[in-house]
Amino acid sequence: MDATRSAVILRFLQSLLLLTTAAAGAAEVAVVGIFPPSKAVLVVDGRGPYTVPVGGSIEGVRVRAVDERGATLEVDGRTTLVALGAAPLRTPSSAPPRVVLPADGRGHHLADGEVNGARVRFLVDTGATAVAIPTALARRIGLDLAQAPRVRVSTANGTTIAWRVRLDTVSLGPMTMHQVDALVQDGIGEVALLGMSFLSRTDMVREGDRLVLTKRF
Repeated sequence: MDATRSAVILRFLQSLLLLTTAAAGAAEVAVVGIFPPSKAVLVVDGRGPYTVPVGGSIEGVRVRAVDERGATLEVDGRTTLVALGAAPLRTPSSAPPRVVLPADGRGHHLADGEVNGARVRFLVDTGATAVAIPTALARRIGLDLAQAPRVRVSTANGTTIAWRVRLDTVSLGPMTMHQVDALVQDGIGEVALLGMSFLSRTDMVREGDRLVLTKRF
């Protein structure tokens, strides 16, 4: 195996390890429904709702008991009663979701993520005001453009027509943003651009050739 290919594989494994490490632990848990005495409905870090039986677990959260008040949950080894409809339980030991993206040989930061649950390849673009998705990719992942307003946008290849949409979710590693503004357009290549409608909700720090994103809200 030549040195270039070895370096690419090593970089991929390092980035996978960083994404996996950052995903550990739930930071926020809400009880949004109860079925005493056997089940609770949870939202974990903005994802769900999940119906979890007593004794079961989801994303590191275990349901210990359910009654008319709410659910007794075990998170990070601590057991707490979370009332139905109360403010989410925030675990003090859990850090905000964090993603570390190494640069490729051209200095670009690429990562696999999801749009509305569909797998998407992203290129980080701090110069883009919004997430931008190629038209062909938008159709493959099922985005409905029939009712989307059309706008004119400038690209490297000139002015083109784009559709303005709002994505239900955009995910990158353990980080998920809800209701993210985006443009669907031609002339931007084959990968989606991760623009500021997502990035502005993170703290961005460069560490050498790595870009570290930490979720703010």
